[in-house]
Amino acid sequence: MCEKLNDRFLKACRRQPVDMTPVWFMRQAGRYLPEYRVIREKHDIISICKNSELCAKISSLPVEILGVDAAIVFADIMLPLEGMNVRFEIKEGIGPVINEPIRSLQSVNALRHLDPKADVPFVMSAIQQTRKRLQGRAALIGFCGAPFTLASYLIEGRPTRDFKNTKALMYRDPETWDLLMKKLASAMTSYLEAQIDAGADAVQLFDSWVGCLNSQDYDQYVLPYSRMIFKELEKTNVPLIHFGTGTSNLLENMKQAGGDVFGVDWRIPIDLAWQRLGHDVAIQGNLDPTVLLANFNLIQSRAADILKRANGMPGHIFNLGHGMLPETQPANVIELVKYVHDSTRKQRSE
Repeated sequence: MCEKLNDRFLKACRRQPVDMTPVWFMRQAGRYLPEYRVIREKHDIISICKNSELCAKISSLPVEILGVDAAIVFADIMLPLEGMNVRFEIKEGIGPVINEPIRSLQSVNALRHLDPKADVPFVMSAIQQTRKRLQGRAALIGFCGAPFTLASYLIEGRPTRDFKNTKALMYRDPETWDLLMKKLASAMTSYLEAQIDAGADAVQLFDSWVGCLNSQDYDQYVLPYSRMIFKELEKTNVPLIHFGTGTSNLLENMKQAGGDVFGVDWRIPIDLAWQRLGHDVAIQGNLDPTVLLANFNLIQSRAADILKRANGMPGHIFNLGHGMLPETQPANVIELVKYVHDSTRKQRSE
């Protein structure tokens, strides 16, 4: 028998009243959970991602252990690129590595059209199986990498801090940049649509590295392509989350690109970020993940400050400013979820 539907997260995404502030965390099913580490000892990341049953189990763990209000499908933003004729590997301690980076019009032309149901069927199956496991206890979030963030991996060939090759192509060869970004935008639109068809209740666009740009470059080289995705997905009527890190200077620009919910990091107070974005959108964030490495008194204090700034307004989703760190103690996370739920439930009942 299905438990009562927990639609707290989806209501908050739509800025509707909720009984308490919903909580979920980026990378909430990662290496800090002993249950995940047991699985990881036997399987590499890509093998897990292509095993729908394992993905569903891992995706559901945070709901079962932490009591969060949303699960996010266990996947990697690089997965759909394989279907576009990109060869890569995930190296431990480094991240995605592409031995033949894409830096010419010829290599962009070689990228093929993505057919999500044929190229990444395991992601769709993982979504379907995760929904069955959740039994309505939490919403399910699908996701993809944003065109700029994916382009940075494709061009650099590995994670970077200065993005010099990415920016050089962007500035020197606008024709190649435009074609690459259009291909990525089209592919990610199809990928997210397929995830929604498979049962994702909401989807998040991860533009993790776009904070390396100034607002002028964002408007010229990024905004049109992210907007393509959001404009096309508006017809699905599921909440669309737009997330980036280090983007305090880009909030207004990102809003122009689109989204119903905006993820903000810890570099800006959440009330100021919301004021700049406007209260016609929901907001997600924005605890510094390293705070979870402290004692719980400090964690509670920082969480209380965020909740005070959000002031119980419809549309706040409690989250981190980026992903959970491997060193995080699960007990701290469990207590944090309980604290956010209990304190905001009490606030709304008074």
